[in-house]
Amino acid sequence: MGNLLTAFIFTLIAGLSTGVGSIIAFFSKKTNTKFLSYTLGLSAGVMIFISLVELYPDAQNALASMYSRRTASVITAISFFCGMFLIALIDRFLPEEKNPHETKSVEDMNDKNHLMRMGIFTALAIAVHNFPEGIATFVSATQSPLVALPVVLAIAIHNIPEGIAVSVPVYYATGSRKKAFIYSFVSGLSEPLGAIVAYLILMPFYSETLNSIMFSAVAGIMVYISVDELLPSAREYGHHH
Repeated sequence: MGNLLTAFIFTLIAGLSTGVGSIIAFFSKKTNTKFLSYTLGLSAGVMIFISLVELYPDAQNALASMYSRRTASVITAISFFCGMFLIALIDRFLPEEKNPHETKSVEDMNDKNHLMRMGIFTALAIAVHNFPEGIATFVSATQSPLVALPVVLAIAIHNIPEGIAVSVPVYYATGSRKKAFIYSFVSGLSEPLGAIVAYLILMPFYSETLNSIMFSAVAGIMVYISVDELLPSAREYGHHH
C-alpha cells in the first residue's frame, strides 16, 4: 500500500507539471529555447536509460523465471512494441496542429484568431496523450520509488512546454491568467487518471506475468515518447546538439 500511495503521488506530480508551464508562460516574454533543449534532451536520456536498463531487462528476467528464456524474450519484445503501438496510435488520430508533439513557443502565439479554440483542443489532445504516460509512471513507481523518481522528473520536465502550449493561446484569447492556468492544470490531470485506471483495471488481475508485460509495454511507451517527441522537440527549438 505504501508503494501504491507513492505511485499515485508521483503520477500526480508529473501530471500537474503542465501547470508549471502555464506559470512560466505568464512571466516569459521570450522562450528560453536553450534551456528547453537541454531539459528535453535530458528527459529523453533519462527515459531511454530507465526503459532499456531497468524496466525491459527486469521484465525479461522475471518472465524467464516462469517460462523458458526464449518464451520470455518473445513476450517481452511483443509487449515492448505493443506499448509503442499504443502511443503511436494515439498520435495517429490527433490532428497534427493539435498534437502536443508540435512544438510551440511563447513568441509564436501572436495570432489572436481562433486562439481560444486552439487552446482548448490542445488541452484535450495533451490530456489524451498523457493518459498512457500516467500508466507508465504509476507502473514504474509500484516497482520501486527509486526507479520511478527519474521517470517522474523526466515526464514532468517534458510536460512543461505542453503547459505553455495550452496556457498561452487561452491567455491571449481571454486576457485571463486564471483561465489559462486552469485549462493547463486540468489537461495534466489525465496522468493521475491513468494511474487510477491502471489500479482499478489491472490490479485485480495482478500476477508476475502481467506485471512483467506491463513493465515491458511501459518501456516501449517511454522510448517512443523520447525518440518521437522529446528529441525532435529539443532539435526544433534550435539547439539540437
